[in-house]
Amino acid sequence: MAGWALALLWLALALAPPVSAATPAAFGDLLSQADALRSADPARFEVLLARLTERVHEATPAQRELLDYLKAYRLGYTGRFDLAIEAGTRLFETSSDPAIKVRAGGLVVSSRAVTREFVEGLVFLDKVLALVEQVDDAEVRHHAWAAAGVIHNQVGQYAQAVHYVELLQADGVQGRTRCFTGVLRLESLGFLDAAPEDPAEFQSVIDYCLSQGETMLANFGRVHLAAKLAADGQVPVAVSLLESRLGEIEATGYPRLLGEVHARLARLKLSLGWREAADAHALRAVANSSGIANTQVLVQAHEVLYENALARGDAAATLQHYRQYAQAERAWLDQVKARELAYQMARHESLQKSQTIELLNRQNDVLRLEQQVAAKTAEANRLLIGLLALLAASVFYWAYKVKRMQVSLRTMAQTDALTGVSNRHHFTQTAEALLEACRRGGTDAGLVMLDLDHFKAINDQYGHAAGDWALRQVAEACQAACPPDGRVGRLGGEEFALLVVNQDLASVVGLARECRKRIASIDARGAGHAFALTASFGVAGSRSGGHDFDGLLARADDALYRAKREGRDRVCVHMPGSHADAPSPASR
Repeated sequence: MAGWALALLWLALALAPPVSAATPAAFGDLLSQADALRSADPARFEVLLARLTERVHEATPAQRELLDYLKAYRLGYTGRFDLAIEAGTRLFETSSDPAIKVRAGGLVVSSRAVTREFVEGLVFLDKVLALVEQVDDAEVRHHAWAAAGVIHNQVGQYAQAVHYVELLQADGVQGRTRCFTGVLRLESLGFLDAAPEDPAEFQSVIDYCLSQGETMLANFGRVHLAAKLAADGQVPVAVSLLESRLGEIEATGYPRLLGEVHARLARLKLSLGWREAADAHALRAVANSSGIANTQVLVQAHEVLYENALARGDAAATLQHYRQYAQAERAWLDQVKARELAYQMARHESLQKSQTIELLNRQNDVLRLEQQVAAKTAEANRLLIGLLALLAASVFYWAYKVKRMQVSLRTMAQTDALTGVSNRHHFTQTAEALLEACRRGGTDAGLVMLDLDHFKAINDQYGHAAGDWALRQVAEACQAACPPDGRVGRLGGEEFALLVVNQDLASVVGLARECRKRIASIDARGAGHAFALTASFGVAGSRSGGHDFDGLLARADDALYRAKREGRDRVCVHMPGSHADAPSPASR
């Protein structure tokens, strides 16, 4: 199971400490109900939250803080993680109650685990764990340790995740968190190739989750049990286990669980030679993971589709599925590398703070030694020389670390921070090198420029957060459409460019039309709004004007502005000797 799936579930299982029955009692009772029901009965939770918001004037300061936490939790549970992080961070910084701070901090850590902001999440986790000893309520401590287990599982530090699981178990964790902890332990041990040998241990976790009414977690436990059975050569038993619960799993409507189960069944059935059934499950896995990038589920599903197409001798389908498989695997491996780098950067920051404290302590030692110089001059000199050597070694060490960090930052400087594609400078450098290679090889190249239509209106009406969301979606759409040897860059604002090499102008125009369709199909409800996204495109090819990047860019820009003038949401192609060529009907 992908680690971020557990992170999402943890947002739905965040613990609820007892709420004081202080006046007004009716408000406190409603608050307690909302806190207890938010994962077991989300619909009822929404109703209670609305009623509590209407009556917020009745709340004590402590109750108001808990209501603020529930609102922040709701943002995360409904997928608005950026807003959940903002609200949780604000509550963490303003509350004076350690229990509320730990709960809000745990929400921030878990949300950053989902959004893959691992450095920020791990740094924030240190702040949360520093407060745990101030909290008397065991359930709140469990909240912090479970969040720590989730994010360490996310960044591939499975042994550390098991450590936090063991802390929870030693502290007598119960209820829904005990269920969650059991599943987290099975997942971490699976990644460490140390899964329990006895299937009864898996079943014990599953049964306990069912006793707590946590059907989704119980079925994630069954996925781990199926993996164990398959590894032991009991593939038919593993298939039977998952299929016997397929109706129950489908009823949850939880895409991440559905994707995981169908991908697992696809792989198992393929190993049994049931190719048609394996294809069906693989397609279901892809469908349920359509909005989730960089997961092993997509890798496994596309691999099954590719192997089956190859076995059928369907060359076109084989090529298509192989490309999808290779793209999914590359994205997954990139994600693994990114999270490892994030963990190392967070640990580096923590180590740097520790080193600073240690250096201050050593400086204090120097002062104490100086006070003893009169009596022990020789001994003090020896100690001072040793201290200077240590300081020199520290300076050399940190100079080396800073140099390495500069190299890392240089790499980061090549990427647009908002969208993840190349920034203008790096795109220009890369494009010039690729065009020069095409010129020497005598091959064609093409440049596509696009500019979002009426983007300022989106920012003005829905806010810059919605605008940033739209830019990220557009970048993802262009990346998905761009061939492997092409390049995507953000030139600035809402303007992007795609460079395609070794392809004729017709193919480049086809790519631009595909990007236009993908952008027009973006569903803005993912940002919590309802607005349409379209873009205008300009295309230029090297055959008509050479391989000079600036010239190619100017011709594509000329075609782009023609597309703007002629009504937007269309593709226009620069033709030699003309600045006003009418697009063909197919340009739309």
